[in-house]
Amino acid sequence: MEIMLILLFIMLVVITALLLKLISMRKAARELRAQFGARLSSDTNVGISISSSDKEMRLLAADMDRALKQLRRERLRYEQGDAELKRAVINVSHDLRTPLTAVCGYMELLQEEPLSGKAQRYLGIMDNRIQAMRELTEELFRYSIILSEDTELKPEELSVNAAVEECIAAYYASFKKAGITPEVILPDEDVKRSLDRAAFARILSNIVSNAIKYSDGDFLLRLFSDGTLTCSNHAKQLNEVSVGHLFDRFFTVEIRADATGLGLSIAKKLTEQMGGAMEAEYREGKLLITVELPGA
Repeated sequence: MEIMLILLFIMLVVITALLLKLISMRKAARELRAQFGARLSSDTNVGISISSSDKEMRLLAADMDRALKQLRRERLRYEQGDAELKRAVINVSHDLRTPLTAVCGYMELLQEEPLSGKAQRYLGIMDNRIQAMRELTEELFRYSIILSEDTELKPEELSVNAAVEECIAAYYASFKKAGITPEVILPDEDVKRSLDRAAFARILSNIVSNAIKYSDGDFLLRLFSDGTLTCSNHAKQLNEVSVGHLFDRFFTVEIRADATGLGLSIAKKLTEQMGGAMEAEYREGKLLITVELPGA
């Protein structure tokens, strides 16, 4: 009987010790989780520390601390590289603008000179290429400005219906040249949102111009009363993989003289800056772009 009591006492001690160990490790796990989340969401060099004296848990905390420090170094390197890239883009855009302006001026002077028909034809080709390069440079410059943290948007109450109508009207000639008859469906009520006028015009313009470039001959734009805007068109040049990259910087479906791969990237960035969202998907041979405007 005495032996049984001793064994029972030993078992109780062991069970108590295990429970205390388990409680201690659970506490250490909660501390690790809390501190890991806090370190991820803040820019600090403070390391992870736990109250547990367990060797394995302390080794785990040390490993997590090293991983966080490495992640912080990589993030800093990325942010510095991204900032340098933005500065380089702005500088290159400025550097290109000056000689391009000069070349355009000389082209205008040259066009006033008496030239043979062959020279005039070559001059026209040169002028088209120079204008395309000028537009690409301007697009690159606008993109670098949009990415700048100093960009300030000025929201005002706009009629989304009217903005859509103005954009479609502005591209009438381009639609006609591409053989596209755009279909526009607007709600009976006037949808109003607080948006930056120039930014929203740029969003619509970039979406429409992208559709004109890659549409197989159709274009449907629909505005819903809740502020959701959808644009769809058949696009056999695209697929699910390429559509997944449409918002990537400098991504183009094909090599074109007038394509920078920045149009939809700019549109998405501007939409997000105004509190909205934009996504693209590929359904049954159609590209569908959805823009969710911020609430009224």
